[in-house]
Amino acid sequence: MKDKRIHNKKDILGKRKKLRSNLTSAEVFLWKHLKAKQLDGKKFVKQHSIGNYIVDFYCASEKLIIELDGEVHNNSTAEYYDKKRTNYLNK
Repeated sequence: MKDKRIHNKKDILGKRKKLRSNLTSAEVFLWKHLKAKQLDGKKFVKQHSIGNYIVDFYCASEKLIIELDGEVHNNSTAEYYDKKRTNYLNK
């Protein structure tokens, strides 16, 4: 039976774990302020998947996604992917 979940699909769990253990310096800095409900008591998780996309930080109660896209996203291929991802996540 095919996994019909949208959040945290099992088939990309390995990739999420790898990303969690290799945060960028900007992600580490922000995570220090998001973890342990330090932002208005809201619970955030890092490297959460929605569909086939992995977002940097996610707050389920607010349906809020935070993405920190650095220099690696400054090219036409990445910009296309990011636009496609944003359109999917906005739905």
